[in-house]
Amino acid sequence: MIRQALILALSLALSAGCSQIGPKTVPRDRFDYNAAISRSWKEQTLLNIVKLRYADMPLFVEVASVVSGYTLEGSVSLGGTLSSEKAVQGDYLSMGTSGRFIDRPTITYAPITGSKFNESFMTPIPPRAILFLIQSGWPADIVLRICLDSINGHRSRVEGGANRREGDPGFYRMADLIREVQKSGAVGMRIIKGKGEEETTVLFFHRKGLSSETVEKLEEINRILGLAPDRTETRVAYGLLPASDQEIAMLTRSTLQIMVNLATQVEVPEAHVADGLTLPSMVAQEKEESKQRLIVIKSGIDKPEHAFTAVKYEDHWFWIDNRDFKSKRVFGFLMILFSLTETGGKGGLPLVTIPAG
Repeated sequence: MIRQALILALSLALSAGCSQIGPKTVPRDRFDYNAAISRSWKEQTLLNIVKLRYADMPLFVEVASVVSGYTLEGSVSLGGTLSSEKAVQGDYLSMGTSGRFIDRPTITYAPITGSKFNESFMTPIPPRAILFLIQSGWPADIVLRICLDSINGHRSRVEGGANRREGDPGFYRMADLIREVQKSGAVGMRIIKGKGEEETTVLFFHRKGLSSETVEKLEEINRILGLAPDRTETRVAYGLLPASDQEIAMLTRSTLQIMVNLATQVEVPEAHVADGLTLPSMVAQEKEESKQRLIVIKSGIDKPEHAFTAVKYEDHWFWIDNRDFKSKRVFGFLMILFSLTETGGKGGLPLVTIPAG
């Protein structure tokens, strides 16, 4: 009997030593951390947009690293006493097992401040990056309306600040036309290196095999932008006005400018306006103006049930409705811009490491 117990205890100890927990945690941890970081990044972005609406300071804290550590400990104890045949006490056997499992992830946070904040959020987006976004499949009208302050002198709508203005009809007509040409596959770009190894971005439109309708749209784009007729390739530069009829000048926005513009479209509670916490919402009402509105961010006292992302600020909830695809797409595009303008430098930043769990 005792021999059988010893064999059983030894088997349990061996099986415990052979088991592995590391590989089993990879599928769970990867997706769980992915979902958690994505959700927190969306909420942080929405919170900063709302804070800008209330003239509050935005602050971004990125997750610099996640180190997940597991410890699995187990032990088996076995004891007993063999007595002689004439002994009063009989044979005695005792067994015991113990185990301990520890999950202790370490998460490192890095506030985006100083020069990195300036490079990532306050530096205008390069025109080349905007063309890359269009070429990668993002709708041209969405990209241009969000990222451009003007193109060849045609200005987009600005809803807040000292430069508040209505958008020029030519800007939105041009954006719609480029979107239609994009659908036909007739628009592209390439990089040309000059003698001094300087790179120049060139936007070109295919002319062969196009329908007459697409050709007419290309001609209208040239007229709106003041480009030379029948020109297939045009140099793209940063600026308000082009140097000639063979250039497209894009005055681009920084990600912070884009966030400020989106912040003016937040639907704030009337009580907050009455208390002087913020200004009234500058919401487009007419049909033509509503076309220029980029995003709908709602507010209310109760937590929303169908929210794509939601945050609480000043005792009210602010959210983007999960059924509002247009607003979700604009918000998702903003997240892409954050990655696009990310400098990647980590040196010199203060780090906060918190052992979680």
